[in-house]
This record gives sequence, structure tokens and C-alpha cells, in this order.
Amino acid sequence: MAETYAIEMNGITKTFPGIVANDHVTLDVRQGEVLALLGENGAGKSTLMSILFGAYSADAGTIRIYGEEVQIKNPNVATELGIGMVHQHFKLVHNYTVTQNIVLGMEPRNKFGLLDLESAEKRVRDLTGRYGLNVDCDAVIDDITVGQQQRVEILKVLYRNANIIIFDEPTAVLTPQEIDELMDIIRLLKNEGKTIVLITHKLKEIKAVADRCTVLRRGKVIGTVDVGKVTEEDLAEMMVGRAVKFELEKTPCKPGKVMLSVKDLEIHDSLGNKKVHDLSFDVREGEILGIAGVDGNGQSELLYGLTGLLPVQGGTITLDGRDITRMTIRERIECGLGHIPEDRQKHGIVQQFTISENGALKDYYKRYAGKMGVLDYHAMTENAASLIKQFDIRAGEGAQTPAGSLSGGNQQKVIVAREISLSPKVLLVAQPTRGLDVGAIEYIRRRLLDERDKGRAILLVSFELDEIMNLCDRIATISKGTLVGTYRAGEVSERDIGMMMAGSRKKEDA
Repeated sequence: MAETYAIEMNGITKTFPGIVANDHVTLDVRQGEVLALLGENGAGKSTLMSILFGAYSADAGTIRIYGEEVQIKNPNVATELGIGMVHQHFKLVHNYTVTQNIVLGMEPRNKFGLLDLESAEKRVRDLTGRYGLNVDCDAVIDDITVGQQQRVEILKVLYRNANIIIFDEPTAVLTPQEIDELMDIIRLLKNEGKTIVLITHKLKEIKAVADRCTVLRRGKVIGTVDVGKVTEEDLAEMMVGRAVKFELEKTPCKPGKVMLSVKDLEIHDSLGNKKVHDLSFDVREGEILGIAGVDGNGQSELLYGLTGLLPVQGGTITLDGRDITRMTIRERIECGLGHIPEDRQKHGIVQQFTISENGALKDYYKRYAGKMGVLDYHAMTENAASLIKQFDIRAGEGAQTPAGSLSGGNQQKVIVAREISLSPKVLLVAQPTRGLDVGAIEYIRRRLLDERDKGRAILLVSFELDEIMNLCDRIATISKGTLVGTYRAGEVSERDIGMMMAGSRKKEDA
């Protein structure tokens, strides 16, 4: 019998100014399987799936769904064909409730033509129970966590009766616990006969749930393999074209004087809730101090307080001997504070600005200010071109590429490049490799170690325990807004850290 394919994409080509995103790509997905789509940042994965979902139109090529050739001109056509997409950057109306977001565009009506929210809520609650997607249907999107927002996106797709579901980097903003829950949901969907395409950079996730994996590199298909017959190292080499080191070699730490000192810090969130209290630590020249913890235990508020994005209610922050507790954000930057934020689009870049403009955001008024306050765009462009080359940023229009048109991983590279190039005394780093492919992860981790070896003091906040264990010289664990303990690398295991994340203490602090 002929094999049944839910999706057949043949010879798909798509170009943008200065770049071929998809170069005669052929992709087959069997009915009821999980196919992983793997590739570096900018390899063309999201573009290919956006074509399948109708967000883009291909320049050439054909698409068949269950054997029938189709023209998917827009997402409404995709929805009618039973195709749904859970986007990397959620498409939610933040002042609407969960239910309102799920039914938006497909609102049920009663016999009088009036909106029937009661029947909509019943169906949404049935879906949440059936798939274990626990979320408060009456909650406003602004009031729920990122993980819960993703569940809303999945419910939107299921509400529209999708049988083919595309997940675009679904774990990029999730905690380890939320990732495990999502993997269970994908398995459940597969068992129900749904066809899943999983775009991801995370090789562990591919090994956990995927049946086959198709690898793209620079817009072309490198090959498709059975996941059970290859190793993570094999997949990584197919993706980047060379062997990748999963564990970096690092020289012994040589800490110098204290560069960042935090004493008895207390920080409230924007609603006045105490999120950080009685928190103290030091970071020295030439070391990386890692902070591990479950999301929501004060990490974000700590970083906001250190950078000036939130006011400090108590305690002191000292940078290289200077009290910066009440300083403005610009004053802190001028004192030598760098920041790679956890939310790249909210605090890292201006999406409408070019790479050139984003590269100059923090020092435009000093380094690029010409006569009569006119910016030196030539110098800004030269700087951006250097960063693009040095950090391997995939940008079709070079320095003039709008940051918002870059893939998520390349947006992250723009931020990392800018912050490192400013040579800060203290570098605050939050989730630096979130959404990046293994090659980029290896490169950025290596750069952070290089900065440490140059004498930078680095504070790293990450949900990735392997990142904490691999990079950090000392490891602190935060629970309920305060540090549970601080230990030298090698003195604690992942199990120890997990216990401390739950609030337990291991032994005396380092």
C-alpha cells in the first residue's frame, strides 16, 4: 500500500531581499507522526511552515494535503484545511480573557445571531479537561504566565479542529517543568492521530517525542533521518556542518576584586508585591555567578532592580565601589553595567530599528553623535557590519535589516553582540541562549567564558541547569525571592540544585 502523507511540500522556494529563505525544499510528513524540523537560526524553518500556514506565499513549488494539491493563500484557508500553528511569539490580545482569545474570529452565535459566550466557554472547558491544558478560562491574558499563554495558543488551534499542528519553537520561553508538560501534550495529540511538525533547536526534545527529523541548512534540506537511529551529536553535525562540543573546556577561575555587591536587597513588582527580600551576593572580576531557580521566584525583579527597570525598596547595589542603587538606567550603563535581557523584544531591541540602529542604542549620544546632534550613520553601519560578521548574524539586508524581520535567534545575537562589544565591567545575563541552535549556543557560551577570562564580572540567570553547571564558577539558588545558598562549581549536583530550588539547603555557603 502507498504510504499516506498528511503533508507534501515539493520544490518550495521563497526569497526575501538579499536572501533565499527556502531553496527548492521538499518535505513529506506522514499522517499521525511527529516530524521535527531542525536547523540553525535563519535556516528557513519558520518560513517554510509559514508558507504551509498561509502567512507567506511561495515563489515556486506545490503543496498537497492528504494527497490533494492545494493553494493556501492565507491562514483562513489553512484553518479550513485543518492546519493550525502555535507561533513562537504568541498572537494574543492581552486585555481579552482566555476564552475570548480562543474563540476570536470563530465566535459562536445563538439563533438570534448574538454572541453565545456560554457555549464557547463550555467547549473551551471541555478541551482544557480533555488535553490537560489547565488554565483559567476567565483570566485576562496579561494576568497569566508565559506557559499558560502558550496553552491558550494550543487551545486556539484545537478549538478550530486542527488535525495538522505546527509548533514553532514552542519551548523557547518555557521553564523545564513546562517543557515536560508540553512534551506530554504532544504525545497525547499524536496518540489521537494528529500530525505534528515540531520546529525546535533542542535535540533532547527531538529525541523525546519525534519520529523523524528533517534538517535544513541555509534554506536547503540536508536530509531526513529516523530519530531512533541517530544520536544528538549526529543531529547537531547535520545542522551546523561540523562537530559540536556540548561541554566546553574552561580554564580555572581567577577571581579578582568585587565588582558587583548587592546587600539586603528588597524589590517590589509593579503591583506592589514583594518579590525580592533579604538578598545579598557579590560578583568578582573574572568569575561567572549563576542563579538557578524555578521561574517566578524573583529572578526577573532582581534583574529589573539591578538595571533600573524597577525601583529598589531596600538595600544597596554597588558597582566597582560606586553606589548605583538610585541611579538612572543611563547612569548605570555609563558606570559599566551591561545587560542581556530575558525578553529580547521588550527590553533588548527595537524591532522597527535596523541592526545598525540597534547596535548603537546604548552609546549613540557619545560614540555616534556628529556635529549639531546629527548621527553618524556611516560609522553606525560600519560597527553593525563588524558585529554581523563577528557574531554570524544572518541578515539578508546586512546592517540595514530591520531587527524585527530577523529570526528570534538572530535577534538574540544582535543583543549579545552589542552588549559584549561595549566591554562592560559587570554583565547581567538572562537566558542568553533561549531559542538558539546548538551552534549558536556553543558560540555564545564560549564568548561569555572569554569575557570572564578578560576579567568581566558576570551574573548569569538561566532556567537551563546544564547551562548553569557548564558555565558558572559559583552557583546560587533563588527561592521565594531570596538566595537559599551559594556554592562553588563542582560542590553541587543537579539534584542538589533541584532541592535548593524547592527551598532546601544543602550545607554551608561557599
